Amino acid sequence: MDQNNRIDATVDWRENAFDLTRGIAAYTQSGLVGRLAKIIAKHPDADIANAFNHKQVACKMWARDELFNTCGGAFQRIWVLGGWYGVLAAMLLDDARFDISQIDSIDIDEDVAAVAETMNKDAPGFRAVTADMYALDYASATPDLVVNTSCEHIADVRGWLDMLPKGTKVLLQSNDYFAEPTHINCVESQQAFEQLARLADIRFSGTLPQKKYNRFMLIGSV
Repeated sequence: MDQNNRIDATVDWRENAFDLTRGIAAYTQSGLVGRLAKIIAKHPDADIANAFNHKQVACKMWARDELFNTCGGAFQRIWVLGGWYGVLAAMLLDDARFDISQIDSIDIDEDVAAVAETMNKDAPGFRAVTADMYALDYASATPDLVVNTSCEHIADVRGWLDMLPKGTKVLLQSNDYFAEPTHINCVESQQAFEQLARLADIRFSGTLPQKKYNRFMLIGSV
């Protein structure tokens, strides 16, 4: 191995990650991976390693694929609540099976919007919105799909769902990872998740086993 090309273990991991993701983007011609590299360089404080780890990606790919299988790929307006860095939005917009006119990644944390914009730079119809999910006007905006993959963080899931107009399509995820202190409303099983959400119509209900927990998902309407 050329000593000049040997990786220096003392170099900040972000420098190596930046070079790695740029190389993968060049090889695969993936715009999404290229934008991931830009986040590493432009937003050094972003916890992108956590947001894009294999478990997070697996759960979002599962959501994306089952959404397509259940509802097809044509959507006028999607709201992703708790959108964080806009990874799920990017995965949906990067998928040629989907035709999405507008997708809003909504999060109460004002520090994540800039990262989400970089993640989805130049993506038509993407918007990062800083807002409280309880203050949104669901009736006037009329999104045809509302996504919430963090129901374990919501104290009253059914109370929030009651804010949505009847018939609104939803994609919901939760888990049984009770050991995480920020998970204030985990469920013990897929059946318990169904009982908690009490959707008027369920078109998909399933479980994705993970190493330390199970991820539960519902697709249907309120």
